[in-house]
Amino acid sequence: MANSVPLLVSCLLVIISVSLAQTSFRPRGLVLPVRKDASTQQYVTAIDQRTPLVRVNLVVHLGGQYLWVDCDNNYSSSTYRPARCRSAQCSLAGATGCGDCFNGPRPGCNNNTCGLTPDNPFIRTATGGELAEDAVSVRSTDGSNPGRTVTVPRFLFVCAPTLLIQGLAGSATGLAGLGRARVGMPSLFSAAFSFRRKFAICLSGSTRSDGVILFGDSPYNFIRVPAPLDAGASLAYTPLFVNPVSTAGAYSQGEASTEYFIRIRSVRVNNSPVAVNATLLDIDAEGNGGAKISTVNQYTLLETSIYRAVVDAFSRATTGIRRAPAVAPFEVCYESGSVGSTRVGPGVPNIDLVLQGEGAVWTWTGSNSMVYVNDDVLCLAVVDGGANPRTAVVIGGHQIEDNLLQFDLAASRLGFSNTLLGRQTTCANFNFTSIA
Repeated sequence: MANSVPLLVSCLLVIISVSLAQTSFRPRGLVLPVRKDASTQQYVTAIDQRTPLVRVNLVVHLGGQYLWVDCDNNYSSSTYRPARCRSAQCSLAGATGCGDCFNGPRPGCNNNTCGLTPDNPFIRTATGGELAEDAVSVRSTDGSNPGRTVTVPRFLFVCAPTLLIQGLAGSATGLAGLGRARVGMPSLFSAAFSFRRKFAICLSGSTRSDGVILFGDSPYNFIRVPAPLDAGASLAYTPLFVNPVSTAGAYSQGEASTEYFIRIRSVRVNNSPVAVNATLLDIDAEGNGGAKISTVNQYTLLETSIYRAVVDAFSRATTGIRRAPAVAPFEVCYESGSVGSTRVGPGVPNIDLVLQGEGAVWTWTGSNSMVYVNDDVLCLAVVDGGANPRTAVVIGGHQIEDNLLQFDLAASRLGFSNTLLGRQTTCANFNFTSIA
């Protein structure tokens, strides 16, 4: 990985230097709101793109390779530029294919251009798309409020056909790829505005209140009485690992995954160790096993033997709570009236993921381990991922809601807060009121 850094820096400087020349204002960070779609449970953000600017709703794909947008349906922009074959843009994106399009010229269909293979993991479909540049505008932030709007005039993205937006939240026309790729949104924004390759995500569990994505370093301030909380000030840290084999829907031989993998050393329920097959928790030479964090999956998926061990341990630890019939896809369910309520969610035993690193224990309290399926029943929010899944543990969206996660791509480490509910705030408490 170290040998790729000079190439990354030089290519990004060539491609994005024009944006720096057009403004003297360098934001310390950027902010995007994120809402949970009530129908699909997907997390949706928005950017302004094109000339003139158009609001574009995007489903958040934490491990996605890049930004892709539907260009077939009324994409119009005076600043759209396809990436020409053998250009610096193609090299940066790792695009080796080169071709012509005979139904253009138009956005997404031009001759002598290079392309990539955008994928939609929600419907497990990938297709060809044209690599291109266009203007993207987002709000700056000081970590406490949104500030002035800033623009990257030539932001790299991929044009995808309309068929690829199937299965996305109704208003969405693409995916916001936040993965480790050199053309992922975190890398492009940090290069454009010269801040560290680092971003934080804090998802709200409510469909009525926005969570937040913050590009750049802390502070990450959330409203709290009597004083705001900088959720980035007291994080625990664990290394991020690179899966040597891509986990995208389509990829080239030798391409590494752009998703975020961590190492789980052990699991505890109610502070008691759970016996799991530790070999499954490491990534093997074929890219199988290990644990990753995903906004594609609503709930955590566990390889069958790990699932069985965790579910059985949780069941033993909750013998005093009245059980309810299973509600698919969940197995362990309870009568809600028999479960107490606490500041950090339903009063059930904690589940601890003991990660690599000193003091790196990610604790799931009831707010993240349980889900209300109706007014009378709540269930343990983990799902059997099968006997031979590609990844042994996929930590889903429900488990990361109201936790601040900081992805430091430069240092290859994850910072995590554990639930903010225990510190009297939530991910919905970022102050989206603009500052002057």
